[in-house]
Amino acid sequence: MTNTDASGIAPRGERALGDDRVGLTAANEVELAVTLAASSGLDVATRADRGRWLRAIADGVEAHRDELVALAAEETHLSAARLNGEVTRTATQLRFFADVVDEGSYLEATIDSPDPSLVPPRPELRRMLRPLGVVAVFAASNFPFAFSVLGGDTASALAAGCPVVVKAHPGHPRLSRRITEIARSALSSAGGPVGALQLVEGMEQGTELVAHPRVTAVGFTGSTRGGRALFDLANGRPAPIPFYGELGSINPVVVTRAAVATPAEVAGVAAGLAGSFTRDGGQYCTKPGLVFVPEGAGFEAALVDALGAAAPQRLLTDGIAAAFDRGSGALAERDDAEVVFAGERAADIAAPVVVATTAGAFVAAHETFLEECFGPLTVLVRYGSDEQLAAALDVLEGSLTASIQHAPGEDVAALADRLVRVAGRLVFNGWPTGVAIAWGQHHGGGWPATTASVHTSVGATAIRRWLTPATWQDAPAAVLPPELADGNPLGVPRREDGALVVPSSSVERRVE
Repeated sequence: MTNTDASGIAPRGERALGDDRVGLTAANEVELAVTLAASSGLDVATRADRGRWLRAIADGVEAHRDELVALAAEETHLSAARLNGEVTRTATQLRFFADVVDEGSYLEATIDSPDPSLVPPRPELRRMLRPLGVVAVFAASNFPFAFSVLGGDTASALAAGCPVVVKAHPGHPRLSRRITEIARSALSSAGGPVGALQLVEGMEQGTELVAHPRVTAVGFTGSTRGGRALFDLANGRPAPIPFYGELGSINPVVVTRAAVATPAEVAGVAAGLAGSFTRDGGQYCTKPGLVFVPEGAGFEAALVDALGAAAPQRLLTDGIAAAFDRGSGALAERDDAEVVFAGERAADIAAPVVVATTAGAFVAAHETFLEECFGPLTVLVRYGSDEQLAAALDVLEGSLTASIQHAPGEDVAALADRLVRVAGRLVFNGWPTGVAIAWGQHHGGGWPATTASVHTSVGATAIRRWLTPATWQDAPAAVLPPELADGNPLGVPRREDGALVVPSSSVERRVE
């Protein structure tokens, strides 16, 4: 008889992951995964334990760094240097959410004392956020660590107390299985609920997962078409659930005329763009895919010079490479566009492509120019006046980022106000590729960048997606969560009768 832990899963070394699913139908495989996740007990674990388990997983990932990087390089064609950095980011992200859980303000704990003199009378009310339940996470292709099995969606959901069933991406299946084994082994060694992390594979399993009645929310990173299909499925259930999808983003950049007033400034901005849109084959959701440049500044020539050393790169999958060929080819063949640069490429390797058009042509055919082309391509839109630029910006859709390249001291307040209406993050004199893990980060935007622009998939508030509020009215002390107990025994930030109370190591501080 195989020894199992409380979740019904044998510790690593006694049974290979997934042995009990051999021969199962997609529906039965998902049923097993969801049942094991739901019965894991993660939702009733203490915040201290959840933080400790997240740190144990981070340690486990870093301990297997070399093995994981080699495996990821084989499956994704990304460089070892890039993948090493991504392992570090993934471990950092897990520890970051452990800190978020320990700090406790994410709970939004609130207490209102009873007041019978009010009309209507106010009872005692105690409110906080609690975990939703089992969360489904769809792994991304372009970040095999940081947005995959143990990416931000999984880390924030586990931190919230929600067990996770991950739908592996077919672009790196062996890596997905191995990192799941490592994470589950780390959980087991730390005394954590191994069943809280499950993995399924296959398209049919993905749709079954979204439709499963015990799945309470979905995190997705991928294509607009695939995300929209799953979004519709989540909303079409008898009991609809939230679907947090990160889909397509064009990430517009505005280069002001003052920013490129000298040849040196033109060369500097062009070099920055070249490095950003070709980074790792342009396979970033934050790639600057649309750049508004002033006519006559010589920007195109400078960009061509900057791209001279850009090397072709094999893309993540054959499907992505084929889609890039179709998308870049269709733009290059348009009568209202011209190819500024097209690098030499081999059969299975993509080279940078730059296409240019006018502001008027962009406005007239913006639906086409705003379609994301995943890979090393960017579109330049030439504008001759502020009015032309404004008209072009008026047709922009939702995006994860927007950037402004401007001169020191230049007044870009009106431009920033216009762009913040369509983008979740504004970048000034920088480039959007690279998303820092921080309390103040927002990685989201309006459709089609995401399905829920008020939420982020990176940063501390990513945890909010997996939580729901509950209020205890005139509740006996014995039924209250410890975070709402009298005396604040766990020391979490709370709002008490309207005042924010922030405990510190030595003194409790009230903020009126």
